[in-house]
Amino acid sequence: MTEENNLLLVRERDSELVIRISGAWRLQDGLPSMDAVKKEIERPPHARLVLFDTRELAGWDSSVIWFLTKVSEVCREIGIPVDRGKLPKGLRRLVELAEAVPEKKGARREFVAMPFLERVGQSAIGAIASFTETLNFLGQISFTCLKLVKVRFRAVDLFLFIQQNGPQALPIVTLISFLVGIILGFIGAVQLRRFGAQIYVADLVGIAIVREMGAMMTGIIMAGRTGAAFAAQLGTMKVTQEIDAFTTIGLPAEEFLVFPRVIALVLMMPLLCLYADFIGILGGAAVGVGMLDISLTTYFRETMNAVSLTHLFGGLFKSTVYGVLIALSGCLRGLQCGKSSSAVGDAATSAVVTGIVAIVAACGVFAVVFYVLGI
Repeated sequence: MTEENNLLLVRERDSELVIRISGAWRLQDGLPSMDAVKKEIERPPHARLVLFDTRELAGWDSSVIWFLTKVSEVCREIGIPVDRGKLPKGLRRLVELAEAVPEKKGARREFVAMPFLERVGQSAIGAIASFTETLNFLGQISFTCLKLVKVRFRAVDLFLFIQQNGPQALPIVTLISFLVGIILGFIGAVQLRRFGAQIYVADLVGIAIVREMGAMMTGIIMAGRTGAAFAAQLGTMKVTQEIDAFTTIGLPAEEFLVFPRVIALVLMMPLLCLYADFIGILGGAAVGVGMLDISLTTYFRETMNAVSLTHLFGGLFKSTVYGVLIALSGCLRGLQCGKSSSAVGDAATSAVVTGIVAIVAACGVFAVVFYVLGI
Protein backbone atom coordinates (compact mmCIF):
# COMPACT_ATOMS: atom_id res chain seq x y z
CA MET A 1 0.00 0.00 0.00
CA THR A 2 1.29 3.43 -0.99
CA GLU A 3 -0.24 6.70 0.20
CA GLU A 4 0.47 10.22 -1.05
CA ASN A 5 -1.72 13.19 -0.07
CA ASN A 6 -5.15 12.47 -1.65
CA LEU A 7 -3.91 9.36 -3.42
CA LEU A 8 -3.90 5.82 -2.00
CA LEU A 9 -2.60 2.74 -3.88
CA VAL A 10 -3.93 -0.56 -2.52
CA ARG A 11 -3.14 -4.12 -3.72
CA GLU A 12 -6.08 -6.51 -3.60
CA ARG A 13 -5.50 -10.26 -4.03
CA ASP A 14 -2.02 -9.44 -5.38
CA SER A 15 -3.47 -9.12 -8.87
CA GLU A 16 -5.49 -5.92 -8.75
CA LEU A 17 -4.24 -2.43 -7.99
CA VAL A 18 -6.91 -0.08 -6.72
CA ILE A 19 -6.09 3.62 -7.00
CA ARG A 20 -8.23 5.53 -4.50
CA ILE A 21 -8.60 9.22 -5.22
CA SER A 22 -10.04 11.31 -2.39
CA GLY A 23 -10.36 14.89 -1.19
CA ALA A 24 -10.16 17.98 -3.40
CA TRP A 25 -7.86 17.99 -6.42
CA ARG A 26 -6.75 21.42 -7.58
CA LEU A 27 -3.98 22.46 -9.94
CA GLN A 28 -2.70 25.09 -7.50
CA ASP A 29 -2.09 22.34 -4.93
CA GLY A 30 0.34 20.57 -7.23
CA LEU A 31 0.21 17.31 -9.16
CA PRO A 32 1.05 13.90 -7.68
CA SER A 33 4.25 12.15 -8.68
CA MET A 34 3.81 9.43 -11.27
CA ASP A 35 6.97 7.66 -10.10
CA ALA A 36 5.22 6.18 -7.06
CA VAL A 37 2.31 4.96 -9.18
CA LYS A 38 4.59 3.42 -11.79
CA LYS A 39 6.72 1.77 -9.12
CA GLU A 40 3.62 0.25 -7.46
CA ILE A 41 2.32 -1.06 -10.78
CA GLU A 42 5.66 -2.70 -11.66
CA ARG A 43 6.30 -4.07 -8.16
CA PRO A 44 6.38 -7.88 -8.21
CA PRO A 45 4.04 -9.58 -8.60
CA HIS A 46 2.90 -7.32 -11.41
CA ALA A 47 -0.68 -6.13 -11.22
CA ARG A 48 -2.97 -7.66 -13.82
CA LEU A 49 -5.66 -4.99 -13.55
CA VAL A 50 -5.80 -1.37 -12.45
CA LEU A 51 -9.04 0.05 -11.04
CA PHE A 52 -10.05 3.51 -9.81
CA ASP A 53 -12.04 4.32 -6.67
CA THR A 54 -13.38 7.91 -6.57
CA ARG A 55 -16.12 7.57 -3.93
CA GLU A 56 -14.30 9.99 -1.60
CA LEU A 57 -13.42 12.54 -4.31
CA ALA A 58 -14.79 15.89 -3.04
CA GLY A 59 -13.87 18.28 -5.83
CA TRP A 60 -11.64 18.28 -8.87
CA ASP A 61 -10.43 20.14 -11.93
CA SER A 62 -8.25 19.19 -14.88
CA SER A 63 -5.56 17.81 -12.54
CA VAL A 64 -7.62 14.61 -12.11
CA ILE A 65 -7.95 14.21 -15.88
CA TRP A 66 -4.20 14.66 -16.27
CA PHE A 67 -3.53 12.03 -13.60
CA LEU A 68 -5.94 9.46 -15.07
CA THR A 69 -4.56 9.86 -18.58
CA LYS A 70 -0.97 9.49 -17.30
CA VAL A 71 -1.90 6.30 -15.42
CA SER A 72 -3.53 4.96 -18.58
CA GLU A 73 -0.37 5.72 -20.58
CA VAL A 74 1.82 3.87 -18.04
CA CYS A 75 -0.49 0.84 -18.06
CA ARG A 76 -0.64 0.86 -21.84
CA GLU A 77 3.18 0.79 -22.06
CA ILE A 78 3.40 -2.13 -19.65
CA GLY A 79 0.41 -3.97 -21.13
CA ILE A 80 -1.93 -3.88 -18.12
CA PRO A 81 -5.67 -3.25 -18.67
CA VAL A 82 -7.40 -0.37 -16.91
CA ASP A 83 -10.96 -0.51 -15.58
CA ARG A 84 -12.70 2.88 -15.54
CA GLY A 85 -16.14 1.54 -14.75
CA LYS A 86 -16.27 3.07 -11.26
CA LEU A 87 -15.36 6.56 -12.43
CA PRO A 88 -18.16 9.17 -12.56
CA LYS A 89 -19.77 9.29 -15.98
CA GLY A 90 -18.74 12.89 -16.70
CA LEU A 91 -15.14 12.31 -15.62
CA ARG A 92 -14.92 9.14 -17.69
CA ARG A 93 -16.14 10.94 -20.79
CA LEU A 94 -13.60 13.74 -20.30
CA VAL A 95 -10.77 11.23 -20.00
CA GLU A 96 -11.93 9.43 -23.14
CA LEU A 97 -12.14 12.77 -24.94
CA ALA A 98 -8.61 13.68 -23.84
CA GLU A 99 -7.32 10.37 -25.22
CA ALA A 100 -9.38 10.48 -28.40
CA VAL A 101 -6.95 12.83 -30.22
CA PRO A 102 -3.33 11.94 -29.45
CA GLU A 103 -0.80 14.74 -29.18
CA LYS A 104 0.87 15.46 -32.47
CA LYS A 105 4.58 14.94 -32.47
CA GLY A 106 6.47 18.20 -32.72
CA ALA A 107 3.37 20.22 -31.80
CA ARG A 108 4.96 21.59 -28.66
CA ARG A 109 7.21 24.52 -29.28
CA GLU A 110 10.66 23.93 -27.94
CA PHE A 111 12.63 26.86 -26.64
CA VAL A 112 15.87 27.34 -28.52
CA ALA A 113 18.33 29.94 -27.31
CA MET A 114 18.80 32.56 -30.00
CA PRO A 115 22.40 33.56 -30.74
CA PHE A 116 23.43 37.02 -29.61
CA LEU A 117 24.14 38.37 -33.08
CA GLU A 118 20.76 37.13 -34.31
CA ARG A 119 19.00 38.91 -31.44
CA VAL A 120 20.87 42.12 -32.27
CA GLY A 121 19.95 41.77 -35.94
CA GLN A 122 16.27 41.21 -35.20
CA SER A 123 16.21 44.19 -32.85
CA ALA A 124 17.81 46.37 -35.52
CA ILE A 125 15.33 45.20 -38.17
CA GLY A 126 12.44 45.87 -35.78
CA ALA A 127 13.76 49.36 -35.00
CA ILE A 128 14.12 50.19 -38.71
CA ALA A 129 10.61 48.90 -39.42
CA SER A 130 9.18 50.96 -36.55
CA PHE A 131 11.03 54.07 -37.73
CA THR A 132 9.77 53.58 -41.28
CA GLU A 133 6.20 53.13 -40.03
CA THR A 134 6.50 56.30 -37.94
CA LEU A 135 7.74 58.31 -40.92
CA ASN A 136 4.89 56.96 -43.03
CA PHE A 137 2.39 57.95 -40.34
CA LEU A 138 3.83 61.46 -40.07
CA GLY A 139 3.73 61.78 -43.86
CA GLN A 140 0.07 60.76 -43.96
CA ILE A 141 -0.81 63.28 -41.22
CA SER A 142 1.13 66.03 -43.00
CA PHE A 143 -0.66 65.27 -46.25
CA THR A 144 -4.00 65.33 -44.39
CA CYS A 145 -3.19 68.74 -42.91
CA LEU A 146 -2.33 70.11 -46.36
CA LYS A 147 -5.80 69.26 -47.68
CA LEU A 148 -7.46 70.69 -44.57
CA VAL A 149 -10.62 71.79 -46.40
CA LYS A 150 -11.24 68.34 -47.85
CA VAL A 151 -10.57 66.32 -44.71
CA ARG A 152 -13.46 63.95 -43.94
CA PHE A 153 -14.47 63.64 -40.31
CA ARG A 154 -17.57 64.26 -38.25
CA ALA A 155 -17.86 67.60 -36.47
CA VAL A 156 -19.60 65.88 -33.55
CA ASP A 157 -16.46 63.78 -33.00
CA LEU A 158 -14.32 66.92 -32.88
CA PHE A 159 -16.59 68.55 -30.29
CA LEU A 160 -16.59 65.34 -28.25
CA PHE A 161 -12.78 65.21 -28.20
CA ILE A 162 -12.64 68.92 -27.29
CA GLN A 163 -14.90 68.25 -24.33
CA GLN A 164 -12.88 65.22 -23.22
CA ASN A 165 -9.51 66.94 -23.62
CA GLY A 166 -10.58 70.30 -22.25
CA PRO A 167 -13.27 70.71 -19.56
CA GLN A 168 -13.01 67.12 -18.34
CA ALA A 169 -9.26 67.55 -17.77
CA LEU A 170 -9.62 70.62 -15.55
CA PRO A 171 -9.82 68.79 -12.17
CA ILE A 172 -6.52 66.93 -12.54
CA VAL A 173 -4.80 69.97 -14.09
CA THR A 174 -6.02 72.09 -11.18
CA LEU A 175 -4.71 69.70 -8.57
CA ILE A 176 -1.28 69.14 -10.11
CA SER A 177 -0.70 72.79 -11.03
CA PHE A 178 -1.64 74.03 -7.56
CA LEU A 179 0.69 71.48 -5.92
CA VAL A 180 3.55 72.37 -8.26
CA GLY A 181 3.08 76.05 -7.42
CA ILE A 182 3.16 75.26 -3.70
CA ILE A 183 6.31 73.16 -4.10
CA LEU A 184 8.15 75.85 -6.08
CA GLY A 185 7.03 78.52 -3.63
CA PHE A 186 8.13 76.52 -0.61
CA ILE A 187 11.56 75.73 -2.08
CA GLY A 188 12.06 79.39 -3.00
CA ALA A 189 10.86 80.58 0.40
CA VAL A 190 13.31 78.37 2.30
CA GLN A 191 16.28 79.59 0.27
CA LEU A 192 15.39 83.29 -0.21
CA ARG A 193 14.40 83.84 3.38
CA ARG A 194 18.05 83.38 4.38
CA PHE A 195 18.91 86.60 2.51
CA GLY A 196 15.79 88.54 3.39
CA ALA A 197 14.59 88.36 -0.23
CA GLN A 198 11.23 86.70 0.41
CA ILE A 199 9.46 88.97 -2.04
CA TYR A 200 11.33 87.36 -4.96
CA VAL A 201 9.41 84.13 -4.37
CA ALA A 202 6.76 85.69 -6.59
CA ASP A 203 9.34 86.17 -9.35
CA LEU A 204 10.62 82.62 -9.01
CA VAL A 205 7.22 80.97 -9.08
CA GLY A 206 5.80 83.23 -11.78
CA ILE A 207 8.64 82.83 -14.27
CA ALA A 208 9.08 79.10 -13.60
CA ILE A 209 5.37 78.34 -13.98
CA VAL A 210 4.64 80.57 -16.96
CA ARG A 211 7.83 79.85 -18.89
CA GLU A 212 8.40 76.13 -18.27
CA MET A 213 6.47 74.21 -15.63
CA GLY A 214 2.94 75.14 -16.64
CA ALA A 215 3.34 73.83 -20.17
CA MET A 216 5.44 70.83 -19.18
CA MET A 217 3.22 69.64 -16.32
CA THR A 218 0.11 70.07 -18.45
CA GLY A 219 1.79 68.10 -21.21
CA ILE A 220 2.78 65.27 -18.89
CA ILE A 221 -0.71 65.15 -17.41
CA MET A 222 -2.30 64.99 -20.85
CA ALA A 223 0.22 62.38 -22.01
CA GLY A 224 -0.84 60.10 -19.17
CA ARG A 225 -4.51 60.93 -19.49
CA THR A 226 -5.29 61.66 -23.12
CA GLY A 227 -2.38 60.02 -24.93
CA ALA A 228 -3.15 56.70 -23.27
CA ALA A 229 -6.86 57.14 -24.05
CA PHE A 230 -6.15 57.74 -27.74
CA ALA A 231 -3.94 54.65 -27.92
CA ALA A 232 -6.49 52.49 -26.09
CA GLN A 233 -9.38 53.69 -28.27
CA LEU A 234 -7.59 53.15 -31.57
CA GLY A 235 -6.01 49.92 -30.32
CA THR A 236 -9.44 48.52 -29.43
CA MET A 237 -10.72 49.52 -32.87
CA LYS A 238 -7.72 47.73 -34.38
CA VAL A 239 -8.48 44.56 -32.42
CA THR A 240 -12.17 44.62 -33.40
CA GLN A 241 -11.19 45.31 -37.05
CA GLU A 242 -13.09 48.62 -37.15
CA ILE A 243 -10.08 50.38 -38.66
CA ASP A 244 -9.97 47.75 -41.41
CA ALA A 245 -13.63 48.48 -42.06
CA PHE A 246 -12.88 52.21 -42.45
CA THR A 247 -10.14 51.40 -44.96
CA THR A 248 -12.49 49.09 -46.85
CA ILE A 249 -15.13 51.79 -47.33
CA GLY A 250 -12.51 54.32 -48.41
CA LEU A 251 -12.09 56.38 -45.21
CA PRO A 252 -8.42 56.64 -44.22
CA ALA A 253 -7.91 56.28 -40.48
CA GLU A 254 -5.60 59.30 -40.51
CA GLU A 255 -8.47 61.53 -41.66
CA PHE A 256 -11.49 60.16 -39.84
CA LEU A 257 -9.88 59.04 -36.56
CA VAL A 258 -6.51 60.73 -36.06
CA PHE A 259 -7.04 64.24 -37.42
CA PRO A 260 -9.95 65.28 -35.13
CA ARG A 261 -8.06 64.02 -32.09
CA VAL A 262 -4.96 66.02 -33.02
CA ILE A 263 -6.96 69.19 -33.72
CA ALA A 264 -8.90 68.88 -30.46
CA LEU A 265 -5.79 68.50 -28.33
CA VAL A 266 -3.94 71.29 -30.15
CA LEU A 267 -6.86 73.64 -29.51
CA MET A 268 -7.19 72.70 -25.83
CA MET A 269 -3.54 72.58 -24.76
CA PRO A 270 -2.89 76.38 -24.83
CA LEU A 271 -6.08 76.99 -22.84
CA LEU A 272 -5.18 74.32 -20.30
CA CYS A 273 -1.65 75.73 -20.07
CA LEU A 274 -3.00 79.23 -19.44
CA TYR A 275 -5.30 77.86 -16.75
CA ALA A 276 -2.42 75.86 -15.23
CA ASP A 277 -0.27 79.01 -15.12
CA PHE A 278 -2.94 80.84 -13.15
CA ILE A 279 -3.49 77.96 -10.71
CA GLY A 280 0.27 77.48 -10.24
CA ILE A 281 0.71 81.16 -9.39
CA LEU A 282 -2.13 80.80 -6.87
CA GLY A 283 -0.24 77.89 -5.30
CA GLY A 284 2.86 80.05 -4.95
CA ALA A 285 0.73 82.87 -3.54
CA ALA A 286 -0.63 80.51 -0.89
CA VAL A 287 2.94 79.92 0.31
CA GLY A 288 3.89 83.59 0.07
CA VAL A 289 0.87 84.78 2.00
CA GLY A 290 0.73 81.97 4.53
CA MET A 291 4.43 81.41 5.18
CA LEU A 292 6.20 84.67 4.33
CA ASP A 293 3.52 87.15 5.45
CA ILE A 294 3.45 88.82 2.02
CA SER A 295 0.18 90.52 1.17
CA LEU A 296 -1.75 89.10 -1.75
CA THR A 297 -1.70 92.44 -3.56
CA THR A 298 2.07 92.76 -3.22
CA TYR A 299 2.60 89.18 -4.38
CA PHE A 300 0.58 89.60 -7.58
CA ARG A 301 2.11 93.00 -8.32
CA GLU A 302 5.59 91.48 -8.07
CA THR A 303 4.50 88.58 -10.28
CA MET A 304 3.18 90.94 -12.96
CA ASN A 305 6.46 92.89 -12.91
CA ALA A 306 8.52 89.69 -13.27
CA VAL A 307 6.53 87.85 -15.92
CA SER A 308 6.59 89.29 -19.41
CA LEU A 309 4.47 88.58 -22.47
CA THR A 310 7.46 86.79 -23.97
CA HIS A 311 7.39 84.27 -21.13
CA LEU A 312 3.63 83.85 -21.50
CA PHE A 313 3.51 83.34 -25.26
CA GLY A 314 6.64 81.17 -25.14
CA GLY A 315 4.91 78.83 -22.70
CA LEU A 316 1.72 78.76 -24.78
CA PHE A 317 3.71 77.95 -27.92
CA LYS A 318 5.44 75.10 -26.10
CA SER A 319 2.10 73.73 -24.91
CA THR A 320 0.81 73.72 -28.48
CA VAL A 321 3.81 71.73 -29.67
CA TYR A 322 3.43 69.36 -26.72
CA GLY A 323 -0.19 68.83 -27.69
CA VAL A 324 0.82 67.81 -31.20
CA LEU A 325 3.44 65.39 -29.85
CA ILE A 326 1.01 63.82 -27.35
CA ALA A 327 -1.76 63.35 -29.92
CA LEU A 328 0.57 61.90 -32.56
CA SER A 329 2.22 59.55 -30.04
CA GLY A 330 -1.11 58.23 -28.78
CA CYS A 331 -2.61 57.76 -32.23
CA LEU A 332 0.56 56.19 -33.64
CA ARG A 333 0.79 53.61 -30.86
CA GLY A 334 -2.90 52.88 -31.20
CA LEU A 335 -2.60 52.22 -34.93
CA GLN A 336 0.48 50.05 -34.28
CA CYS A 337 -1.44 47.95 -31.75
CA GLY A 338 -1.49 44.19 -32.19
CA LYS A 339 -4.54 41.97 -32.53
CA SER A 340 -4.80 40.76 -28.91
CA SER A 341 -6.42 42.30 -25.86
CA SER A 342 -3.09 42.55 -24.04
CA ALA A 343 -1.69 44.53 -26.97
CA VAL A 344 -4.15 47.34 -26.16
CA GLY A 345 -2.58 47.79 -22.72
CA ASP A 346 0.89 47.66 -24.23
CA ALA A 347 -0.11 50.33 -26.76
CA ALA A 348 -1.44 52.62 -24.01
CA THR A 349 1.74 52.20 -21.97
CA SER A 350 3.92 52.83 -25.01
CA ALA A 351 1.90 55.95 -25.86
CA VAL A 352 2.48 57.44 -22.40
CA VAL A 353 6.20 56.69 -22.48
CA THR A 354 6.60 58.02 -26.03
CA GLY A 355 4.64 61.16 -25.24
CA ILE A 356 6.60 62.01 -22.09
CA VAL A 357 9.95 61.34 -23.77
CA ALA A 358 8.92 63.55 -26.70
CA ILE A 359 7.88 66.33 -24.31
CA VAL A 360 11.15 66.25 -22.39
CA ALA A 361 13.19 66.17 -25.61
CA ALA A 362 11.20 69.08 -27.05
CA CYS A 363 11.66 71.03 -23.81
CA GLY A 364 15.43 70.64 -24.13
CA VAL A 365 15.34 71.80 -27.73
CA PHE A 366 13.23 74.83 -26.77
CA ALA A 367 15.67 75.72 -23.98
CA VAL A 368 18.57 75.82 -26.45
CA VAL A 369 16.61 77.69 -29.13
CA PHE A 370 15.28 80.29 -26.69
CA TYR A 371 18.77 80.81 -25.31
CA VAL A 372 20.17 81.37 -28.78
CA LEU A 373 17.35 83.79 -29.59
CA GLY A 374 17.83 85.60 -26.32
CA ILE A 375 14.29 84.97 -25.15
